[in-house]
Parts: sequence; C-alpha cells; structure tokens
Amino acid sequence: MISATIDKHVYITCKSLPNFFNLKYRIIYSKIENVNNISEIKHSAVRNALKYSNIKDGLELHYHGDLPARSGMGSSSSFLVGLLNLLSRYKNKEISKQKLAKDSINFEQKILRENVGSQDQIAASYGGFNSIKFLQNNTFKVKSIKSEKNFLNKLTNNLVLVYTGINRTAQHIAKSYSGNLISKKKNIITILEYVKEAKKIIEDQRLKDFGLLLHETWCEKKELSTKISNTEIDYLYNYGLKNGALGGKLLGAGGGGFLLFFVETDKKKFFIKKMKNFTTLPVKFSNKGSEIILR
Repeated sequence: MISATIDKHVYITCKSLPNFFNLKYRIIYSKIENVNNISEIKHSAVRNALKYSNIKDGLELHYHGDLPARSGMGSSSSFLVGLLNLLSRYKNKEISKQKLAKDSINFEQKILRENVGSQDQIAASYGGFNSIKFLQNNTFKVKSIKSEKNFLNKLTNNLVLVYTGINRTAQHIAKSYSGNLISKKKNIITILEYVKEAKKIIEDQRLKDFGLLLHETWCEKKELSTKISNTEIDYLYNYGLKNGALGGKLLGAGGGGFLLFFVETDKKKFFIKKMKNFTTLPVKFSNKGSEIILR
C-alpha cells in the first residue's frame, strides 16, 4: 500500500507530578481526570499504556489535536504512537521507528482489542511518502517513494480535504467487511493493482492520472461494504466531481470523516467556493513521523 503523512498533528505533553499533590495522575483531553490509581483512569488507551510502560511515577498527560477524532485521518493510532513514544522517552529509553510501529500495532490490536489495520501506526511512526509491504508473521517493510520535491509540491496544490461532518468509529466500519473479504477477492486484487499503478504514476510524475486513479480506487473500495459510504457521502462526492474535482476518495475505513479531492489548480478556487458550506483544508505533505520536541 501507499501511505503519506500530512502537516496535521496530535500533541501530547507529559510532566511529573510531585507527591505533595493530593492526586497521582492528571489526564487532560476532552475531559479532565484526576485520580490516584492507574486503574481509575477512564481513558482506555492511557490507562493501558501506563500499565504497559510500567509507569509508577505520578504524572500529568495533556492531549490535543489539529483534527477531530473519528475523522478517518488516523488520529487514534497517531495518538497511540505518540503516547508510547513519549512514555518510552520518559523512562529514558530510545525506540526505533520500526519497534514503535510494531509495539503500537500490537497494543491497539491485542491489548485494546480494536478491530483496526496496521497502516496508520506505521505511517505515524515513520512519516513521509512511503510504500508499505506487509509480510508474513506480522512483519512489514517500509520503503520511501522517490519523487521530485517539485512534483510533490504540485501534487499537494491539487489536493483538497473536505470534511463530511460525520464522525464514526473505524473499527465498526472495518468489522463490516473484514470478515467477508474472501467474497470480495476480485475487488481487493483490483485495489492492490491500483496501488502498484499509483506508485508508478508518482514516480513518472503524471499528475492528472493520479486524480483519475483516486476515483477508480474509491469506486472499488465502496464495493467492499455498504457501510463504507452513504447517501450523504455519495452526494458530497458527486457534488465535488460536478464542481471541478477530477477524482477523490473517502479517507480511512469509511462511513464519514474527510473526503480527499484531486482538483486541478485552475479549477481549485471555483471548487472551494462551491464547497463554502463545508470545511475545506489544504494538504501539505510532512516527512516527519512521531518525534519528541522538548525534553
């Protein structure tokens, strides 16, 4: 598969809480939790990550992000990758990108028991524009896709994110088709062929073909489950095509979140104007994966 990271982030800060406070753990997200025992923490990922990392010290964790949760942009996996990276560094342990990705995949799938894939954790750990090949025994290989920086800049200028306004839980959507993949073998083979074609398009710097391939990929993906799209998403997607987009696709598992559209630059201003009733965002690729900014 092909994976790219963009300049939208999750931020997690961590600091020690001295024992003169009348609490041991303060967790701040959309809620504020003040507790004395890890088992009292309601945030499942934080509670289990503190246990997993064998954290004994009192501490405060503060989380916020650039994008809404459950929007198909990998924010949940990015949060988990960042949290495990942070807690590892908190214990003065360095962790490689590969180990961080593997630990995050194992944690989300085995400990949290989320019905999710493995690509988001790898993308958040490595960052950049990559080809990801999944191998046997739950291993993977990440290879950077080589392309001229000028081409990637042109590509980002042709991409627009449009928020559907629909939040959903990825595992519920993924579950709707993960147990029925054998019957969708033809669609999956076609999607895998599109991945190979996309890699070649990027290497050959064929901008317009990239946009057209997005559309073909979206049409195939919708066939995997009736829950991947709905009437609202179909309306917005078709509305985008009618107003200048060459192609696009819904990001993530499906069911809501963000639509990514490919719009040629001479039509982009008109497209955004027509999308005035929806939240639109520009796209800029980022080569950075999870990183510790301050210590």
